[in-house]
Amino acid sequence: MFFRKAILLVHGFAGGIWDYGTLANDLQLYLDFDVYTFTLPGHDKTIITNVHRDDWIKAAEAQMDRLIDRGYKKIYVIGHSMGGVIATHLASKYKEVKKLVLAAPAFKYLTFKNNKFNLLSSLKQAPDMVKTYSLETVISKMFKMPINTSIEFMKLVKEHSDDPKKVSCPTLIIHGNDDRFVPTEGSDYVYNNINSKCVYYYTFDNVTHEVYAGKRADEIIKLTTHFLRKSYIPTKVKNNIK
Repeated sequence: MFFRKAILLVHGFAGGIWDYGTLANDLQLYLDFDVYTFTLPGHDKTIITNVHRDDWIKAAEAQMDRLIDRGYKKIYVIGHSMGGVIATHLASKYKEVKKLVLAAPAFKYLTFKNNKFNLLSSLKQAPDMVKTYSLETVISKMFKMPINTSIEFMKLVKEHSDDPKKVSCPTLIIHGNDDRFVPTEGSDYVYNNINSKCVYYYTFDNVTHEVYAGKRADEIIKLTTHFLRKSYIPTKVKNNIK
């Protein structure tokens, strides 16, 4: 066990392990990687209700504690969207997290004001969203969640907004330029505030919020795998890939 590395995948708000496409299977092919996934509380239902933001944090921490108890000394954490916020928290808290991958981390998100969903402002983005996603997807993502659950998401982001400043492990940040749910400002925020001396930040043209399950999934999975398998020296890289 001492030479093996655990990889923990954390999915996003209203998402699931499907957010990662074939990433988990592809990583499992490497003999020194053990890949672990789990479902955040409330996400095993069509509509997320009766769940508190602390439930999501505690569930992720419980997964980390189990991996540590099993003897893993090196744990790599990958987080998508809200999962990126949770993954950043894990990296800020656990010394066992040796690498961090953030895909469209939701430190910025659809418009809210005074802890209420700003319907008018968000609808202004809807025409651009519908060009990228189906109308059903837009409605589902924007409106199917109870407002109290959405507020829990907002509070989670607010409470953990300083976590990037506590992360020192090598970090890969990936964001699609066609993401209409989480703007690239979320990744910009991490890149500009993270404490790590080794940060790689790539934006991709023609990539939506479905970073690992979209048009350029194979390319992004290859980039992620390369990052997880390679040793890095302190450096900060920011680049757009057309």
